[in-house]
Amino acid sequence: MLQRSALSRAMVNTPFRTFAKGSRAGQTDQVKLRGTFLKGTRSDLPTLIWLPELVEPAANFTPFFNRPGNRVREMRNIWLLDYRNQGESDHHESYALEDMSEDIVRFMNENKITMATIGGHGFGAKVATATAINNMDRFTGVMSLEGGPIDHRYHEAYQELASYIEFCTKINLSGLDHNGLMRAIDQGVACKKWASIFKQAVNTDSMDPSWSINLADLYKNTQKKRPDVAIWSEHYGLWPGQAWARFASHSQWVHLSTNTLPFYNVFPRLEGQFPGDINVHADSLEGPLSHWMHEHPDGDVRQLTSQMANWLRW
Repeated sequence: MLQRSALSRAMVNTPFRTFAKGSRAGQTDQVKLRGTFLKGTRSDLPTLIWLPELVEPAANFTPFFNRPGNRVREMRNIWLLDYRNQGESDHHESYALEDMSEDIVRFMNENKITMATIGGHGFGAKVATATAINNMDRFTGVMSLEGGPIDHRYHEAYQELASYIEFCTKINLSGLDHNGLMRAIDQGVACKKWASIFKQAVNTDSMDPSWSINLADLYKNTQKKRPDVAIWSEHYGLWPGQAWARFASHSQWVHLSTNTLPFYNVFPRLEGQFPGDINVHADSLEGPLSHWMHEHPDGDVRQLTSQMANWLRW
């Protein structure tokens, strides 16, 4: 009886933790990240950690980095990493960039990655920037594709996404089958690209539909006065090292006329580098799909991959 009592006390004092993909961590420092590893085409290459847009799984970048003619894998091994609350990584209520940064450094420690280049798309670029700033001894450069250190709260594109998050959160899953949830997403998510991403976030492991992402806490975060997923605070600091930024000419997320200065304020090495290490391209792309310019099979994408590879040569 004494042994059983001691065991019971130990179980009570030990936070519950599972290691299933997408499980919920009891404490923020217990979040475990997962991703897709793309081995470079040469031996003994450094690492690029790449982070996706909100809701979208990082594995969606596999075709881009495997694209014929994309020389990025000649320069780096690539981890397509799902940050907390999406993809196959663990969930936690916090979206604080400091907590997300610590997750990524823990991932590096677990995978014996001493230093890396870090970059991302959309919100992933914001997370990448904050992570590098918080851990300057672990990162050699920051790459921002269609995102970065910008306060997006008043951008129409962010407000559109926030409305889709709210809609999907409020779908009553009771009584719906998988096909019913797909139809509901189509009805409430007007942008076909965002609809396809939300459909990817539906858990297909069981008969009853559910969300594989932490949609409930994501919605709560968007309802804050200063959502972590939208803002960029001055106290995050600046990144004095190598930096690269690209966005579409008609981007709804990075407005060239108003947002070059925030990039300069956070990336001092980019000042005076437009055009250069901060640039626009994809002149022919307009509308919502300009945000996913890396998926278009034309010369603009070939130019993008060439620019990325050339920048990684330093």
